[in-house]
Amino acid sequence: MTISARIDYESIFQHAPVGMCISQHRVIHACNDALADMFAYAKDALNEQSFSILYPSYVEFERTGARIIPIMNAKGHYSDERIMKRADGQLFWCHVSGRALVADDPHAAGIWTFEDLSEKRPVTAELTPREREIAALLVDGKTSKAIARQIGLSPRTVEMHRARLMRKFAATTASELLNRLLGVSRQIETAETNTEL
Repeated sequence: MTISARIDYESIFQHAPVGMCISQHRVIHACNDALADMFAYAKDALNEQSFSILYPSYVEFERTGARIIPIMNAKGHYSDERIMKRADGQLFWCHVSGRALVADDPHAAGIWTFEDLSEKRPVTAELTPREREIAALLVDGKTSKAIARQIGLSPRTVEMHRARLMRKFAATTASELLNRLLGVSRQIETAETNTEL
């Protein structure tokens, strides 16, 4: 079998097994089938739409955009795990990675990938926009002090939000909260159920 000398990059993009899109100034310029399916939109409905429609709230869209800039400026790429929103309003955990295509202007143009994590990590509690933001940073391994510096809050305020997260997830320790956010306890329960069967 021979590989064609001319690679069809358009076909690769459209049929990639992960959600992909090309953005310009945080507007979706083109997306593939997997991204449209993941967010439950017709593909054409996402083209030329602001990324804001994929977020649970506009404030989270704004905060994430601001958080991305210094990291993109330093590294040229960015990734995190955050709660996103489907067309029907359903919230789900998503792994998002992106690379800037313009070195000195992170939002000018970029290519982004999205992976749906909902099967192993469902959203099981109703959270405020700030709690979702702090939950995503905890999942990223950041301490309360690091989170406070990154999002411009006092460490005491971050601890207050973390205490609320612990109550909502019925966690008694910080490590238990992290496990609940990561879906670890659910994975163990599923594995134990499968073993019993």
